Amino acid sequence: MDTVFRDVRVIDGSGGPSYRADVALADGRIAEIHRETDGGPRPSAARVVAADGLALSPGFIDMHAHSDLALLRDPSHEAKAAQGVTLEVIGQDGLSYAPVDDTTLAEVRAQITGWNGSGPGSTDIDFDWRTVGEYLDRLDHGFDGAGIAVNAAYLIPQGTVRMLTVGWDDRPATADEIARMRRLVAEGLEQGAVGLSSGLTYTPGMYASDAELTELCREVARYDGYYCPHHRSYGAGALQAYEEMVALTREAGCALHLAHATMNFGVNKGRAPELLALLDRALDTGADISLDTYPYTPGCTTLVAMLPSWASEGGPEAILARLKDDATAERIRHVMEVEGADGCHGVPIEWDTIEISGVSDPGLAGCVGKTIARSAAERGERPWVTARRLLVNDRLGSTILQHVGHEENVREIMRHRVHTGGSDGILQGYKPHPRAYGTFPQYLGKYVRELGVLTLEDCVAHLTSRPAARLRLPDRGLVREGYRADLVLFDPATVTAESTFDAPRTLPSGIPHVLIDGRFVIEDGRRTAVLAGRSVRRTPARRG
Repeated sequence: MDTVFRDVRVIDGSGGPSYRADVALADGRIAEIHRETDGGPRPSAARVVAADGLALSPGFIDMHAHSDLALLRDPSHEAKAAQGVTLEVIGQDGLSYAPVDDTTLAEVRAQITGWNGSGPGSTDIDFDWRTVGEYLDRLDHGFDGAGIAVNAAYLIPQGTVRMLTVGWDDRPATADEIARMRRLVAEGLEQGAVGLSSGLTYTPGMYASDAELTELCREVARYDGYYCPHHRSYGAGALQAYEEMVALTREAGCALHLAHATMNFGVNKGRAPELLALLDRALDTGADISLDTYPYTPGCTTLVAMLPSWASEGGPEAILARLKDDATAERIRHVMEVEGADGCHGVPIEWDTIEISGVSDPGLAGCVGKTIARSAAERGERPWVTARRLLVNDRLGSTILQHVGHEENVREIMRHRVHTGGSDGILQGYKPHPRAYGTFPQYLGKYVRELGVLTLEDCVAHLTSRPAARLRLPDRGLVREGYRADLVLFDPATVTAESTFDAPRTLPSGIPHVLIDGRFVIEDGRRTAVLAGRSVRRTPARRG
């Protein structure tokens, strides 16, 4: 044996009662679990860790992460490793960096600079891949061949696929274009992706019809993957948007995982039970559905995402040209403030809920931490004037916190039987959302210990075995003999998310040890130099 955790409280991820045991590791796997009630000799090892008072669980799986480039830029990646995250699912919201050609890569880098940094002109990362397989190979190589901080699974981004095939036009795809998109999706799945994501309030993915999306989901179903949409509305049309995704995936025969499944804005206050009833009806008739949420009320995205979709047609340079034209900018303002832009989920924008959390241009840092309404008042101008100037001067790179959530909805949804945890953590910006550094200890500390919304055993199942089942991973997500030793040791009495909106990059407390493949990534509360992470690829047999 390499390591034994002595007298630890095992929370095995199944949702069943915890128990005391010695847990022994060898060759990167759980070799022996010797329960307190078992007879015979206790396991011994080269290293014995006295774990009385600590809980041992499977490593946490972040079902919605935006670490696509952070994993290649930051070998430490403490934002996730210190939370106990051992696997992240990236390629989210229909926009990421594979598959691409040279033109599409430049466009997507510009579009999601606010999410991931490394915009056009930056040289911090060598973008030497073009296919999904090449990107996963790059993750495996990581830093000088040593790997990356935590494991990563990849979703093929539908918006990027449409950008590569159709471009930025708001029009139906032709039959030949749909056939090419299906081939790209199939190739990505064959190369190891776990499914397909969409961002249906982001361009150009939002230009796809349900019929087009259904065809892509048929390909996902053939490979036993899953579809993960950021659907068409989390606001005025939220329930209809959820129903649309359920119907679409039922038609395609595809598993569905609902990304950051929130019910936001004033129109949805207290309406979480309606969403859950909709999902229960589908589940009870055989649908394969899961969802993820983060345990906070504000959302986080880019400021440019708030614009109406027609203003984003053609890509970043076309957007900037429209914003610089006074007449077109006035049309954009009217849609956003009076009608409710589709980019803002059909709800008229409330500038006092839009807080700037990050900028690409350091010269604009004075805007960070202020709402658009406050910045406008300080300048004695209308909020749209401030927002327009920021969009143009920051070249669309600004990120925002959107304070439109409801605590009762957050609690109701996290109790659901198919709920999993996802941080949706954007790591860029001067003042990122604290969920990037705090989601998993926030579940364990606030919602288990302090509020009792979930039991500890149930919560751990939400964060481990449920996502592992969605990802079809046969040897992760449970503390079982023979399973991979991706493990977290935490103190249930003290585990706390220390990140706040004022100090969002503060690491959590109460998580002394995190292991990947039996190697200590976090040891005694400190990040080690171990780079045990790799791409987690599925190679399912194609059906039909």
